[in-house]
Amino acid sequence: MNVNKQTLSIQLQKLGPFLGLLLLIIVLSILSPNFLTLNNILNVLRQVSINALIAFGMTFVILTGGIDLSVGAILALSGAMTAGMLSAGMDPVLAVLLGLLSGTVMGALNGLLVTKGKVAPFIATLATMTIFRGLTLVYTDGRPITGLESDLFRMLGAGYLFVIPLPVIWMTLSFIILYLILKNTTIGRHVYAIGGNEEATRLSGVNVDRVKIFVYSLTGFLSAMAGIILTSRLDSAQPTAGFTYELDAIAAVVLGGTSLTGGRGWIVGTLIGALIIGILNNGLNLLNVSSFYQQVVKGAVILLAVLLDRKKTYA
Repeated sequence: MNVNKQTLSIQLQKLGPFLGLLLLIIVLSILSPNFLTLNNILNVLRQVSINALIAFGMTFVILTGGIDLSVGAILALSGAMTAGMLSAGMDPVLAVLLGLLSGTVMGALNGLLVTKGKVAPFIATLATMTIFRGLTLVYTDGRPITGLESDLFRMLGAGYLFVIPLPVIWMTLSFIILYLILKNTTIGRHVYAIGGNEEATRLSGVNVDRVKIFVYSLTGFLSAMAGIILTSRLDSAQPTAGFTYELDAIAAVVLGGTSLTGGRGWIVGTLIGALIIGILNNGLNLLNVSSFYQQVVKGAVILLAVLLDRKKTYA
């Protein structure tokens, strides 16, 4: 009987974010007649795709009990490097591949600092965030990189498949792949196990360091992917791109029901969390709410999600 109650409780916790999203959609549909139009929905999904890609990686990190504050800075530096290579005349495919590689290397550096350097994830990624931000300003000289002039590259972020923006396609494909990794692979099970009890996982023979380095590298790769798509969409690389994106990504993960203490959560919830943030931003804009108040509302929603997470953790 207790097992059935526990199973029901877990299912209700998973259903919570979806019900929250549904309630938000119903309320905004009533308050704004422009909300449920096809153009607005596609616009929301395109805007959500950048945050969702970063949040997918952040889900893996938080499931292991870590945190990554450098994702926004990786986005900015990877996007700037890709734009720099393109403006220098490099082949677009090669420039994108090197941009993705640069993000993966930056993520791997975070993983090495956490595992081999024994630095707390918060401190390690706070330091690399500052370094990557500084390197972006050095690389761009504090100015946007423009004049990319590549139709193939521009399609990545601004193209369409029928009426669906391509960034939504990239987000959907990434979600499916990452869902399968977490659900059906050995490394996915190890990610959950490390967050649940790292020492027990290590004693059972799992190479915990290797799994963590993989997780941070994956997050770096996804952040670079988001940076390249954003650069393509804007047709330029901004040195200040990705500012506070790490907070939005963490918020999406927490709103989706993943525990900040690790070991519990799912990537479906993260997608729902990213949609909640995107729809909330869009709805507040449609209702002409001041951007100052938007920050207050978003912060209150995140605080509520964290309080609910703590209640679940210590229940």
